[in-house]
Amino acid sequence: MRNTHGKLNFLGSAPHNTVANATYERLKHDIIFGKLKPGAKLKLETLKGEYAASVSTLRETLNRLTSEGFVSAAEQRGFFVSPVSADDLNEIANLRILLECHALKESLRNGDDDWEADVVGAYHKLSTTEAIMKNGNDADLETWKEYDWQFHLSLIRACNSTNLLGLHATLFGKYLRYQILVLTYRGEVARQEHKALFEAAIARDADAATKLLTQHIMNGLTHTLEYM
Repeated sequence: MRNTHGKLNFLGSAPHNTVANATYERLKHDIIFGKLKPGAKLKLETLKGEYAASVSTLRETLNRLTSEGFVSAAEQRGFFVSPVSADDLNEIANLRILLECHALKESLRNGDDDWEADVVGAYHKLSTTEAIMKNGNDADLETWKEYDWQFHLSLIRACNSTNLLGLHATLFGKYLRYQILVLTYRGEVARQEHKALFEAAIARDADAATKLLTQHIMNGLTHTLEYM
C-alpha cells in the first residue's frame, strides 16, 4: 500500500500521519529503492534540507532504521546506509522463508471470504502488471514491486499476528533492496510462480503453497546473486 507521500509502506498497516513517521517512510523508501546507496554517509544537515525534518526527528528516524538494519551507526563517525553482501542476502532470504511460510499456513487456516477477495484483487493487479512487463515495458519498476508486495502481504494478512506481519515487512523491505540493486526481472518464470502460489492459496493447500513460496524466494535469491 502507499502512504501519504505516495511511497511504499512496509508496515503492513495504515501509517500514522506524523512528521516523524513520514520522514521514516521516505528515508526507508529511498534506501530500499537505491536513492541512498549502500555505504553512503547520512549527514544530518544534508538530510534536514532534503526531507524537511528537524535534526532531532532525523536522529530518531536514523536510530529506528538502525534497529531495523537499514542503517548502521559508527561511533564518532555518524550514520551510514547499511552495506550489502551475498551472506546478508542469504540470511534475509532464509529468514523470510521461515517467517512467511509460517504466516502463510496460519493465514490459509484463518482466512475468510474477505481475505480471499483481497488475495484475488492483489493477484489481479500483479499479474496484469507482469503481463505488461513481459511485453517489454519495464518503465515502472516501483509499481511492479508495490503490487508484488501487496500480493505477498495479502496471502499472509490473515495470520492474525501483528508482530509477525511487522517482522515480515522489515525482511521483505531488506530483500527488495537487493532486488532493486540488480534491476532485473525474471519474466515468465516469476509470473508462473506467482500464478501457482495464488492457485494453491485459494485452494487452501498449505503444503503446496509453502513449497511454492519457498521455491519462489530461493529462485529470486539465486537470480539476484547472479547479477550482484
